[in-house]
Amino acid sequence: MQKLTPDETLLGLLAAQARHGYQLLDCFRDPAQLGHVWNLSTSQLYAVLKRLEQQGLIAGQQVQPDDAPTRTVYRLTGAGHVRLDAWLDDLEPSPSVRRVRVEFLSRLYIAGVLGRPAGAIIERQRQACQAQRARLAARREQLPSGIGGLALDFMIGQLDAVLVWIEQCETTLRDES
Repeated sequence: MQKLTPDETLLGLLAAQARHGYQLLDCFRDPAQLGHVWNLSTSQLYAVLKRLEQQGLIAGQQVQPDDAPTRTVYRLTGAGHVRLDAWLDDLEPSPSVRRVRVEFLSRLYIAGVLGRPAGAIIERQRQACQAQRARLAARREQLPSGIGGLALDFMIGQLDAVLVWIEQCETTLRDES
């Protein structure tokens, strides 16, 4: 499984507007934005920005404000736009509860920031979770009682809760628009 990183979330923030590192960090610390989704330190953020720049997904430019020290302002490149679009339009999002909590919420947030409709993102996530729940339920039917069955019961219960929560996300976003 691919490591969970804030890469595409950062690309989305930069697609909305060019920013310097501390402006990006504010987005990850503000509870009204991504503060409850990601726990990102300053050093982690700058390491990701450096990696994204090396990959050609963003470009940094030094600017000298009148009343502040020199800063690097980052902008999304064409390749960055391609990667961001692929992430937002992912046809097979992960049904992992952790990835739903972080990646799905990040997709919803970035879609909102960019003024993109969230309906398809929500529907693809719902389908991925429903398919995973069906796979786990089929495995559960094959297991006798015991620890293995209890573990699958727990995972199925988590996905049931996630599916209810996805419905809540859909209702909340529909009511806000």
